[in-house]
Amino acid sequence: MTKREALQLFEQRKVRTIWDDQEEKWYFSIVDVCAVLTDSPNPRNYWKVLKHRLVKEGNETVTNCNQLKLLAEDGKKRLTDVADTEQLFRLIQSIPSPKAEPFKQWMAQVASQRIDQMQDPERSIDQAIIDYKRLGYSDAWINQRIKSIEVRKELTDEWKRTGVKEGFEYASLTDIITREWSGFTTKQYKQFKGLKKENLRDNMTNLEIAFNILAEASATELSKQRDPQGFQQQAKVAKDGGSVAKVARKQLENQLGHSVISPAKASDYLLPEQTDSTNNDTDNEQTDL
Repeated sequence: MTKREALQLFEQRKVRTIWDDQEEKWYFSIVDVCAVLTDSPNPRNYWKVLKHRLVKEGNETVTNCNQLKLLAEDGKKRLTDVADTEQLFRLIQSIPSPKAEPFKQWMAQVASQRIDQMQDPERSIDQAIIDYKRLGYSDAWINQRIKSIEVRKELTDEWKRTGVKEGFEYASLTDIITREWSGFTTKQYKQFKGLKKENLRDNMTNLEIAFNILAEASATELSKQRDPQGFQQQAKVAKDGGSVAKVARKQLENQLGHSVISPAKASDYLLPEQTDSTNNDTDNEQTDL
């Protein structure tokens, strides 16, 4: 069973979700839904009280709710009460809110879009472009970012083909590539930019994305040529792929007279009219390749 965690936006409010490939359904964080519908300063407590009341009433929807690990405010994965679309429709009936009907429509749209994207992967790319535009990224940056997603997918497909395990081994190889071309591990890179849980690639400049693309594309082509098997052999390929981008980066820096590794993050270069709202979203939700 493969689960993919994602953040969804409802009226600029973030809702943590997980897509279950086997069941082909979304699971939504109930606490996040309570926060959206009630504007409660303490949505966790709101859900705790509501859950207790519904259990006493013998509500089967609450009894059947699952718990899945989602990224919490402290950046760690923690078990969180979740509900699928059908369960959530029932729970919303117990939450008095003028947003209930719009939220139901939004949920149905989220579910529908995912099914459409499974049938036509190009829709996923189109949606990503729309989301990035809404957040204020430039067209040039978006084009680079979408290309980086394509390159990353080809690399992970190659890792999978050669016996690398998802999770820790993928993360370790990513660290090797990143450290080789940039001088930073992923964690160090995020600290350099002042990031916490935010996506590093979403906070790279055009040049940083370009060199990361070069590193990962090089690693992919080297892997296809050498046909390494397993993590240990791929680690050498990852280092060599990263070194290709490192050489190119050093050459450019010698011409520019300064480093292309920038402490700038997304909020520093988004379109001015979008920056304030984006910053507010980040402050309100400390949760999220």
